[in-house]
Formats: sequence, structure tokens, C-alpha cells
Amino acid sequence: VKQFAMNNHHPISRSLSPFFPSQITQFMASENQTMVTEFLFSMFLNLHESGLLFFIPLLLIYGFIITGNLVIFIVIQVDTALHTPMYFFISVLSFLEIWYTTTTIPKMLCSLVSEQKTISLAGCLMQMYFFHSLGITEGCVLTAMAIDRYIAICNPLRYPTIMTSNLCIQLTAGSCLCGFLLVLPEIVWIATLPFCGSNEIHQIFCDFTPVLSLACTDTSLVVIVDAIHAAEILSSFLVIALSYVRIIMVILRIPSAEGRHKAFSTCASHLAVFLLFFGSVAVMYLRFSATYSVFWDTVVAVTFVILAPFLNPIIYSLRNKDIKIAIRRLFCCQKRVGRIGS
Repeated sequence: VKQFAMNNHHPISRSLSPFFPSQITQFMASENQTMVTEFLFSMFLNLHESGLLFFIPLLLIYGFIITGNLVIFIVIQVDTALHTPMYFFISVLSFLEIWYTTTTIPKMLCSLVSEQKTISLAGCLMQMYFFHSLGITEGCVLTAMAIDRYIAICNPLRYPTIMTSNLCIQLTAGSCLCGFLLVLPEIVWIATLPFCGSNEIHQIFCDFTPVLSLACTDTSLVVIVDAIHAAEILSSFLVIALSYVRIIMVILRIPSAEGRHKAFSTCASHLAVFLLFFGSVAVMYLRFSATYSVFWDTVVAVTFVILAPFLNPIIYSLRNKDIKIAIRRLFCCQKRVGRIGS
């Protein structure tokens, strides 16, 4: 009767709706809307010929991010003078940064110059999973780095016995497990949702909020998952912030100006990356009820996905004397080997 009434727009459909509201709605949705199997990045639709103007700078930035972080990672692995817990965590952060940007920027580059500005549902889920997993892992590694600096400055005599290589590996493994397991339930849940109607994602990459807005079912459960993510972000932020409050208090009690400068210089780069990372995370995800225009949403996303990873190798190489010396030593060694070989 319901099917006959709806197909023929009979008034009986209105009389039945109080008894079968959800069934009627779902039936009408399945009849009038097709299921979405791929998403379209609407932010790239209006570029057309001007896409190449954005493609070249983005390609150069991506090349710099990969090269800069790869050089830092290789230098720390090769130079024995940098085999300390602090530089171990920096190398891990550089390694993560390479893959973190690779989850989004190559697809952006393709969307800028290709006629196909779409991504499959499976590809979108994969992008969201690795992007957020690597992001959470980076946050955990930054927390481990803050703990390392706290012990080094506030408890220097016990530092060699506490921050052993085994503990560094365990903290890194724990960060990876936290990052890759925390996001998995949400991705599995999103994979079960039906998507119908519009397939346009109003963002430059696949992210939870733009994708969930396209689901043709109730997604209020995401509030619980978002609360878990927010608690993880805020707990990492508080651990790092409290560590640095304690570190600064200890540094200010050092009698000599030279001693204060040396102590602060060992954690200045990490503090800068911490502020950049968590500042962009806060603007991107901890906005609560605040809404931005499409333009400012894009600006925030570019800052979060492109600008922060671009600045990280600059901060670690230009602000860190030991890494600069190690890079010079590595390239000078390579030149000598080249001369001997010729």
C-alpha cells in the first residue's frame, strides 16, 4: 500500500507517514537518489586554465618538504654525533612529515591540472585514515619530545639513565599505535554509511566534516568520536604546555645568561613546531560551533596541510646549529668522495 501510495502520490502516503516515517523517507531516498561511489573536489572546479599557476608553486613546496625532511632524516641517521634522544625524535618527526604531506598534496596536484577532480569513496576513506593517523602520531611524538626536554633540563643527572634508546623506541611505537588505532573505528563507521545526492566535497582534501555532511543518514554519533579526538589533542597540548612551563621556570633560575641561552636553544625549535602544529590544529578542528566561509576554510586547510609542513624543516635546519654542521659535514664528505673517485 505504501509503495502504491508513494508511486502514485496518493494522499494515503501522508496518512501512513506517522506510522512508517523512517521507512517512507528511506524508500523515497533510494528511489529518487543514486548512491555515491566517488566524490568531487568542488574547490578545484573554478580554476580551469589558472590551475597551472597554483600547480607549479605547490609542486615546488611539496618538493622542498620532501627534500628538506629527507635530508634531516638521513643526516641524523648517518651522523653519530646526532645519535641522541632529541635528534632521534626529530628524525621520526621528519619521516612522518614526508608521509603526512604525501597523503594529500599529490592528489591536490592531480586535481589542479587534470580534468578528473574526483576521488573514489575507498580512496577518500584511505586519505582520511592516513592523514589523521599520521597527524595524531605527530602530536604524540611532539609530546614525547616535550617529555625528553623536560627530563634533560629539569633532571639532567638522571637523563642518561631515564631516556634510553629502548624508551625512545617504545615512545615512538606507542605514538604510532595511538595514531593508527584511534582513527580506525571512525573510518570503519564512515565506510558503512550510505552516501547519496550531492557528491561535492567543499574542501581541498577528504576530511571528516565535509564527507559526513554528504551522508544521507543520521551522523550524530560523530559527536562522541570528535569528543575523543578533542580530548586526545587537548591532553597532548596540556602535557607539552605544562612541561614547558616547568622548563621555563628552571631556565629562569639558571644564574648565567649564557647558561640560560644554551638551555633554551635546545628546545626552541621544538617549541616553535609545537606552537605551529597545535595552533593550526586548534583553528582547524577545535572551532566548536564557529563557522568559516568557504574562502577561510580553504585558507585554514592550506595552512594546516601545506604551510606547517613547509616551515618544519626550515625551523629544524636553520635554527639548529648541530644539524647545520652535520649537513655541511655530510656534503663536504660527499664532495671529497667525488674528488677521490674522479
